[in-house]
Amino acid sequence: MLILILGLVLFLGTHAFSMARTKRAGIIGEVGESRYKLIYTGASLVGLVLIAYGFHLYRQSGYIAVWNPPVWTRHLALLLTLLAFIVLASAYLPGHIRAKAKHPMLLAVKIWATAHLLANGDLGSMLLFGAFLAWAVVARISAKRRALSPTAVAAQHGPVATPAGWRNDALAVAIGFIVWFVFGKYLHPLLIGVVAWPGQA
Repeated sequence: MLILILGLVLFLGTHAFSMARTKRAGIIGEVGESRYKLIYTGASLVGLVLIAYGFHLYRQSGYIAVWNPPVWTRHLALLLTLLAFIVLASAYLPGHIRAKAKHPMLLAVKIWATAHLLANGDLGSMLLFGAFLAWAVVARISAKRRALSPTAVAAQHGPVATPAGWRNDALAVAIGFIVWFVFGKYLHPLLIGVVAWPGQA
């Protein structure tokens, strides 16, 4: 559990530091932008590896049950993760979905984390997905405050362009569905070691 916590602190702490714009700008001024990005990427990767390894060790030592989610929460989680994949795909396909989401990557993380919290009642899962949910909520609040700051408002020139057509939205739905199906049915048990698809042994 300690390695999992260390990985969460390193990975999410690195991402949380980027919200402190003044301190971030000061560090970039001292070490340079390219070196800062290298350190940021390296710390994030190490944190991600520690999270994966720490959660693997936790599962090997045995789940620590906190509550027993009913079966229907697993089906709900499956549907919510479909929504998360669609929202995530919309981040790369400007359209109505991305415009409504405003910060699609953060919204996708919030939906993904909530889905897994609903379907998993053990301490390790609650720590893992709860930490990601908390970070995404704080990051969204930080982004909203930056958007409302006088500097950001003054930087805007004219109204925000409206999304053009529904083609990108249709693509986001299609791509999100395909990736969700392939990952949920085939890759999740292979990479994560947990069966997520109904009817699979």
